[in-house]
Amino acid sequence: MAGTFVIGENKTRPGVYFNIAQDKKNALAEAVDGIAAVVFQADFGPVGKAVEVPAEDGYEAVYGSSGGTGVLEQVFAGGAKTIIACRAGNGGTKAEVKLKTGETEAMSITAKYPGSREFSVTVRTKLTDGSRKECMIYTGLKELEHYEFAAAEGKEASALAEAMRGSKRFDAAVIADGKLDDCSQEKFTAGTNPTVTAQDYSDGFAAVEPFYFNTLCVDTEDTDTHLLMQSFMERIFDVGQFAIAVAAEKHSTALETRQEHAAAFNDKSIVYVLNAWVKEGEKEMDGCLTAARIAGMIAACKSDKSLTHTVVNGFTELLEPLTPSQMTAAEKKGCLVLSYNTSKEVWIDNAVNTLIDANDGDDGWKKIRRTKTRYELIYRMNKQAESLIGMVDNDTNGRATVTGQLQAVGTAMVDEGKLVKCVVAESGKYTADIDSAWFDVDVIDKDSLEHVYLTYHFQYSTKGEE
Repeated sequence: MAGTFVIGENKTRPGVYFNIAQDKKNALAEAVDGIAAVVFQADFGPVGKAVEVPAEDGYEAVYGSSGGTGVLEQVFAGGAKTIIACRAGNGGTKAEVKLKTGETEAMSITAKYPGSREFSVTVRTKLTDGSRKECMIYTGLKELEHYEFAAAEGKEASALAEAMRGSKRFDAAVIADGKLDDCSQEKFTAGTNPTVTAQDYSDGFAAVEPFYFNTLCVDTEDTDTHLLMQSFMERIFDVGQFAIAVAAEKHSTALETRQEHAAAFNDKSIVYVLNAWVKEGEKEMDGCLTAARIAGMIAACKSDKSLTHTVVNGFTELLEPLTPSQMTAAEKKGCLVLSYNTSKEVWIDNAVNTLIDANDGDDGWKKIRRTKTRYELIYRMNKQAESLIGMVDNDTNGRATVTGQLQAVGTAMVDEGKLVKCVVAESGKYTADIDSAWFDVDVIDKDSLEHVYLTYHFQYSTKGEE
């Protein structure tokens, strides 16, 4: 008569034994690259709310192109495919315009968000159809929104308000329904920008926290804000969010002071761009803008690649080039330095973070590539294990399922060229009990060849060997 067995068990008596296993063919957790979080100031857009902005949609439709939105441009230029954007601030007032019927106010159009962005409105009879009117709202000379509505003597205000019901930027409200007077480029009463404090940046960090992202940057060179960003990175690491923040200061801060600030971070999750004063074409960039470009590059870079000696596309000149001895000293203090290659292209000299004192002796954490690889492994394995919580029993079979699926993730990363070795096993130190089990993940991660040492052997005699 057939009997049962557990996986790995060897029976004494000959015979047939069976095991009924749950089919746990979960899809393997994969890498997620190209996502950057940015907390910044702007003159329009949602305040204190995280918004996913895909590169193909662009940020201008939501936030315009003023204030700190230049960092969004640079993050996308670095290769990020999505930005988790949060406009920092509190308070402020909204722009508004009143459309009239003669001397009577018929309706109001109010910006959905506070800010100093300038708007104007045109209302007129449609040139090709006298029974229709159209309303165009502009910022500068750019048309933002266009609406058509029926030209009805006593109901034009309500007709336009109904047409604008789905607007993403404006709220329309009827004051006294009636015919709307024509107007051309009538300006809104300007709104005012929110005030921005350190607390608003902290609130912005909290707003992006629920989202997954690879890198984080801000639109300021303020060192207190950078310290808040570091505290945020430490906090989210403790709850399973793995990312790298990038900061920089302007060249007006003394070089030695900047190096001291970088060394003070001493953090695998913080990258500090030392000499950020550059030219992109004829445009000068410095500080947070250059940091944003590097943040985009780190987010986009797959963990089987290094950014060491990677050319920064579009950067044409270093306005603060460093000598070889300065670069060596700076990199020992955890600075990411920009330099020239032999073709005088601007590139990243050494892709390192600010960690200079690895307490556990593992200097692998000092490199952006290996830090990103390790973060990816932890993220993917955590996600894979999470999919099994409550779905398998805490017995030999259930734990074997966990081991197998985690091993599959490690093997996939070996095949992807990101790891040399990965072995997952149930812990030999801690014994599974009740609803808990422990596993060990033995990993050797890869590095790039970044130092080549050549020894030349010359001889004085010109005779060849006989």
